[in-house]
Amino acid sequence: MMIGTRRGIISGGARTLSAAGLFALMGAAGSARAAANPSQDLALLNAALALEHEGIAAYQLGAESKLLQAPVLQVAVTFQGHHKQHRDDLVAAIKRLGGAPVAAKSEADYAKELNAASLKSQTDVLKLALKLERGATNAYIGIIPTLGASDLHTLAARTACDEAFHTAILANALGEAIPQKAPLFG
Repeated sequence: MMIGTRRGIISGGARTLSAAGLFALMGAAGSARAAANPSQDLALLNAALALEHEGIAAYQLGAESKLLQAPVLQVAVTFQGHHKQHRDDLVAAIKRLGGAPVAAKSEADYAKELNAASLKSQTDVLKLALKLERGATNAYIGIIPTLGASDLHTLAARTACDEAFHTAILANALGEAIPQKAPLFG
């Protein structure tokens, strides 16, 4: 399903940023809340794009694993489609700001980073996907106040909602209890 480690992407624009790294970047820029800073916006959007590339690849790995039952496979393919739309939306925003979108890594690189060889059951695949979707939800929520352009706030908020939906579906499929305290993210 989604790809797990979400490493560094910002310096040089080619590494993948971990959710923790994304939060650190936001913290460094957080005092400039919503101030116009196209280079910061580009860095954050490219970090988000790296997460989407990772998610697309992870769902591909899950689909190709032969571990998913037909109904679960359909959900994985649907969620992958959502991530492809997120990717396309981010690429458009990055280009609109005059930036160059970060490229996806190879499937082999993602498989290694995810430790795809350790996935032995449908439950393993679902747990990995859930972990990644939770991380993505929190990452998108975290960048909203840091992005300078208001249309980017909407893009990040919309995407965070999709990621939260994915998280809820996956947690339910795994039989996780409904959390008793809010907030669930952020």
